[in-house]
Amino acid sequence: MELKDLDLNLLVIFQQLLQERRVSSVAVNLGLTQPTVSNALNRLRQQLGDDLFLRTSKGMEPTAYAMQLAEPISYALSALQETLNQRTRFEPGTSQRKFMVGMSDIGEIYFLPKLMELLAEVAPGISLSTIRTTGANLADDMEAGRIDLAIGWLPHLKSGFFQRRLFVQDHVCMFRRGHSLDKASRLTKKEFEAAEHVVVSAAGTGHATVDSSIEKLGVKRKVVLTVPHFVAVGHILAATDMVATVPERFARHCVEPFGLKYAALPLKLPEIGINLFWHSRFHKEPGNQWLRSLVFDHFSD
Repeated sequence: MELKDLDLNLLVIFQQLLQERRVSSVAVNLGLTQPTVSNALNRLRQQLGDDLFLRTSKGMEPTAYAMQLAEPISYALSALQETLNQRTRFEPGTSQRKFMVGMSDIGEIYFLPKLMELLAEVAPGISLSTIRTTGANLADDMEAGRIDLAIGWLPHLKSGFFQRRLFVQDHVCMFRRGHSLDKASRLTKKEFEAAEHVVVSAAGTGHATVDSSIEKLGVKRKVVLTVPHFVAVGHILAATDMVATVPERFARHCVEPFGLKYAALPLKLPEIGINLFWHSRFHKEPGNQWLRSLVFDHFSD
C-alpha cells in the first residue's frame, strides 16, 4: 500500500479505538458521530485487509495485526503532533507544570527527599504527585499521558516503553540492633531459616518474585507476618525479633531512623534492577525529557 492512498484521519480513529475500545467513546473524543467512526473503521479494514477490531463483551478488542500496527502508528502520530506543535524549549525555572510519577512506597522513601530538594532549587513552580506502580492500568495510563514517568523494578513494562537503568542492588536481611543475629556480616542458612520473617508481597513489581526465588533455592523460612508494602517494615523490625529480606538501599535508609542492622543473605537472589520508564509517545516531549534527565543525572550509578 502507498501512503498517498491512505487517509491519515483513519489512523487517528484507529489509535483512539486502541485506547478507548468503544466506538461511542471515540466519537465523543473526536467530535464525530458513531456512524462516521464505524464507516471510517470499515474503510480502514478494507484498505488493510484485516478486521482490526472485534466486538466483544469488553468492547472492541484489537486483532493480532492491529496490535502489531499499534506501536509504530502511535509513535508516528505522536511525532507528527509534536512537530506541528513544537515547543522549542522547556523552562523549568518558570514552569508551573504538575508531573505524575509512578513509584512504589519504597521508591518514595528512597527518591522523594532528594528529588523534592532538587525541584525546590531548580524548578520551584513545578509540583509532583506519585501513584503506585502496582496498579493494573499503569501501562495504559503512561501511554495516555496520565503518568509521565515510572521508576522501579517493573519487568512487566516492555512493548512501547523506553527504559534506562538507574542502578542495581542486592537483597539483604534486616533486623533490629541487638538482635541475636547482630554479630556477623553474613548469615548462615540455618540462622536465616530459624528466624521469624516478615514478608513484603509487593504485587505488580519485581519485589513480588522474591518469595518464589527463595523457595526455588530450597530455603524454608518461618513466615509469621505478611504485609503489602515496605513502609511499615522499619517500625515492625524495631519493635520485634522478626527479620525481613529487603533491597539494600532501603536497608541503608532504615538503619539510623529505626535502630536497625542488616547482613548479607546466605543465598544468592536475582539482582534488583531499578529503571526509569517512559512511553515512546513522549520520548521527545521537552518536559518529559527534562524530568527524566534530572532523575538520571542525580540517581544513576
